[in-house]
Amino acid sequence: MTTQRSEPAGDADERTMLEGWLEYHRQTLAWKCEGLTDAQLRTASAPPSELSLMGLVRHMAEVERGWFRAVLMGEDAGPIYFSEEDPDGEFHLTEEDTWREAHATWQDEIGVARRNAAGHGLDEPSRGVRASTGKPYSLRWIYTHMIEEYARHNGHADLLRERVDGVTGE
Repeated sequence: MTTQRSEPAGDADERTMLEGWLEYHRQTLAWKCEGLTDAQLRTASAPPSELSLMGLVRHMAEVERGWFRAVLMGEDAGPIYFSEEDPDGEFHLTEEDTWREAHATWQDEIGVARRNAAGHGLDEPSRGVRASTGKPYSLRWIYTHMIEEYARHNGHADLLRERVDGVTGE
């Protein structure tokens, strides 16, 4: 499978633009993981870091879940991979952790995120609130934050992929 990425049109309306850039960055992370074995996807960047491509995908599943379920919808969406005892659990991989499971979980969370966001306007307040202020977020803010989150981690993914098999690319 070859992941296809496309930038949103330069003259798109705001929502289409935000959703388009978020999708572009989701596709970029998938592309960076493409064609690797489970062992390669579990390969950490450089000791002592445990950062890996599979860990990034699991992390982004948690991030999608947190912002589009817990914050936007106010759901009591518990964690998938981490816990109070292991707050970085998504990055603590074992031989039993597979790409199939990580990818499917991530795609499921993306699907829920798309459905939840579709029912909200860009200025509509989230049901969940900021811990620091008690104020809600707008969907616009969540989209912008998610683009930033993916863009930052896609930079990590570039370096991880190069370390694993030497492949580079935008």
